[in-house]
Amino acid sequence: MKGKIGRWHGAGMMATTLLGTGVFILPQLTINNAGSNALIAWILLTIAIIPVALVFGKLAALYPHAGGPAHFVEKAFGRTAGRTIGLSFLFVVPIGAPAAIIMTFQFVQTLISLNAASLLIGQLITLILIYALNYRGLHISAKLQFFLTVLIVFVILLLFGKSTQVETAPLVWQLDNSAILSAAGIAFWSFLGIEAMSHLSDDFKNPKKDMLPAMMIGICLVGSVYVLCTLVLLWLPNQELLAMVGVFDTHFGQYGSHVIGALGIAGGLATVNVYIASLARLVSSFAKQNVLPNYFAHHNEFNVPTRAFTLILSVMALVLIITFTTKQDLEDLINLVNGVFVIIYLASMLAAFRLLHKKYHFYTILGGLCCLCLIVGIGWHMLYAVILLCVISPYVYVQKKRICKISSTV
Repeated sequence: MKGKIGRWHGAGMMATTLLGTGVFILPQLTINNAGSNALIAWILLTIAIIPVALVFGKLAALYPHAGGPAHFVEKAFGRTAGRTIGLSFLFVVPIGAPAAIIMTFQFVQTLISLNAASLLIGQLITLILIYALNYRGLHISAKLQFFLTVLIVFVILLLFGKSTQVETAPLVWQLDNSAILSAAGIAFWSFLGIEAMSHLSDDFKNPKKDMLPAMMIGICLVGSVYVLCTLVLLWLPNQELLAMVGVFDTHFGQYGSHVIGALGIAGGLATVNVYIASLARLVSSFAKQNVLPNYFAHHNEFNVPTRAFTLILSVMALVLIITFTTKQDLEDLINLVNGVFVIIYLASMLAAFRLLHKKYHFYTILGGLCCLCLIVGIGWHMLYAVILLCVISPYVYVQKKRICKISSTV
């Protein structure tokens, strides 16, 4: 079935996915972590992530496949490596999904006061809504997310413009390399979504023509927005639980909780939506390859892997309940997720070095160096990623041997 997403709708999906849960929260977290060094971290990370996005866009354009990074790594280094990366992406969901949903529902709290149990019920209902939104395909949500991106960017530019017209706090610079790396490690969450778009390349009308421009437009727009948000929060510090609400109220007197809350909820749901959609396609792809049960390979009449969707949403519901009972810390969840994704990005850069023309080697090397710096910034939280690789790699290798043995006997 031919895809229906065009260049600008794709850019909207890319931008909203990256802005999503983090646009009104992550700048605040990085400032709490690194002070004014957070601004430097955002600028450097935005510049460093551009070659990563370029490489992903080129790979997705030349090798469109629902497997995304797993497919690229498999083509470059073989089935065991590719499937290890793919399954790593699957197993990051138990941590990533709660983090994204929890961040989204922080905005709900700005609109209405709910107790913890009510928040959990709302999170579970959200999963049902996401299933309904995706049942007829991604082109519907792509159009909605394009307009949402425009609205979010408009509000950020409005707040930035207003902030330049009032007296602001002076920026105090005390450069700290470790603080910059630590802030970048947290900020990396904002760029999780580059690889998710590569899973959706088959949903584009013309992936070779539109995938790379969509990703580059999205990444440049998003980096600029995060830098502006961080600058505004450094200029106008406040004591609100969500500092961007305080900035809005400073300029307009009230309604900050309503405007920022509504945009934060919509952006967060957009992020979760794209990740679930991309993950469902990866599950379906693995099911077709017999890595996972063939039952999950089924697509409905709109070319949507509904059984894979059902599986993922069920696991997310279970994990949300577990996270609710164990009271996980949000910053730790973010860093644990980032640790897995930086490994996926690094593996993709290595694969690109083998798959792409040598004129792209410079960009793949830059992308790889960016990943190595992020590993340093994430620190001990990389442990979860290392454990996943140590568990998944032997499993995939043994499974490969078993399948080869069965094939040889047949």
